[in-house]
Amino acid sequence: MNKEEKIKYMKRAIELASLGEGFVNPNPLVGALIVKDGKIIGEGYHEHYGGPHAEVNAFNNASESVEAATMFVTLEPCSHYGKTPPCALKIIEKKIKKVIIAKIDPNPLVSFKGVKLLEEAGIEVEYGLLEDEVNYQNEIFFKYIQTKEPFVAIKYAMTLDGKIATHTKDSKWITNEKSRNYVHELRNKYMAIMVGVGTIIHDDAKLNVRLKDRKIKNPIRIIIDPNLETPFDSYVVTTATLQPTWIVTERYNEEYIKYGVRLIQMDKINLKELMKLLGKEKIDSVFIEGGSFTHGSSLDENIVDKVYAFISPKLIGGKDALTPVGGLGVSLMKDAKVLKNIKYHYFDEDILIEGNI
Repeated sequence: MNKEEKIKYMKRAIELASLGEGFVNPNPLVGALIVKDGKIIGEGYHEHYGGPHAEVNAFNNASESVEAATMFVTLEPCSHYGKTPPCALKIIEKKIKKVIIAKIDPNPLVSFKGVKLLEEAGIEVEYGLLEDEVNYQNEIFFKYIQTKEPFVAIKYAMTLDGKIATHTKDSKWITNEKSRNYVHELRNKYMAIMVGVGTIIHDDAKLNVRLKDRKIKNPIRIIIDPNLETPFDSYVVTTATLQPTWIVTERYNEEYIKYGVRLIQMDKINLKELMKLLGKEKIDSVFIEGGSFTHGSSLDENIVDKVYAFISPKLIGGKDALTPVGGLGVSLMKDAKVLKNIKYHYFDEDILIEGNI
């Protein structure tokens, strides 16, 4: 099998892995396929948290005997007992001849231990093929498994002159429908969505996923509300029994509990401490769609890993119009936060700049 063929098969495994997006958290996205005599005889991916892993699903879907076949898998097969038995042992049991892995698992419970099991059983192992693509696909999992804190992204939509709303706070709509639809795809990907209470008061935001013709999973809603001002008749409160709603506050009011809201009390709201708390709750990712103040505070407290900045070719002007990032900011340009791993996406006339901090 030449390199071009290997790349083709691994790209397919990565495509399969993406089908689990939004449903496997806090586990990684993993895809697997089995190739024998130049054709794919089995495909699988990790479909939902607690369910069979990609390798097992590929075996279950195989159209013929997998003995002496080559398996492509995007992440190193696990070697430990978790919610499911070790995949490395299943590969050995099925008498696979060769395993090609995109990325070694950074999880200390797994790292190189799966490879060792396979090699000790006489199975040939290669790894590192399309590793960068899997690093990008699983950036949420890789941060969470190594730090026990969620991967945090902020998203905002702004005009060409850097405004997120007019001076009257009108913001519907800055971007086009395609851009807004992609935002719902991002919401579907992240485990929690976080905003400041101002977004709830001014917009009565739903903070849910609205995608047609596909399976969705609504994120946990987290509202930063120090003084507990979230209206009882707001959408997030009245639907708290249907979609988990957590309010982070410095106060307490039992009335919210009756609606099904969870109150997270802190003596003084500190976003860094909040991220540690969320990590202990197995929240692996937070998508911040707040206003200027929430974005600024998140950047000031250095909890942000990624930025999604949508730019629309519109000009609204106004010295009192809102900008996307408030907070304290930096005093000198040399201290500005710089994005890396930048990707550009185009939604007709809108541009999305995506990058890591």
